[in-house]
Amino acid sequence: MSEAISATSSFHLIGADVERLERSPPRTHRAWSPDLKARIIEETFAPGANVLAIARSHDLAPSQLFAWRRKALASGMVTPLASEDSGAMRFTRFDAVRGNMVEIIVGDVVIRARSGVDAGHLAMVLRAVRSA
Repeated sequence: MSEAISATSSFHLIGADVERLERSPPRTHRAWSPDLKARIIEETFAPGANVLAIARSHDLAPSQLFAWRRKALASGMVTPLASEDSGAMRFTRFDAVRGNMVEIIVGDVVIRARSGVDAGHLAMVLRAVRSA
């Protein structure tokens, strides 16, 4: 059933050269200086800052920049800017009211429709208001 392996058998090694595919992007590990990291993180805490845009402008993955921000906040290295108006916020209280009328506001036009309105007719009215 099974044959004994002869002592004269030989092994063939297959050699391969490792090359990157033409379409695969090169991966490089970049070392960011602590000063540059701090400056980039500070940019994200500016009022109205867009973290995604800042990450892209520095050729960073947004998730990496968010991780840096979390670590900086946790370590106390940075604190978010407090708004100048630190007074108490006021909220208007309102109660939801059920009714059979809905108001749709398009620009400065108010459309009031009852619950039984034909959907096709309402769509036609909305298209007319938008085109006006």
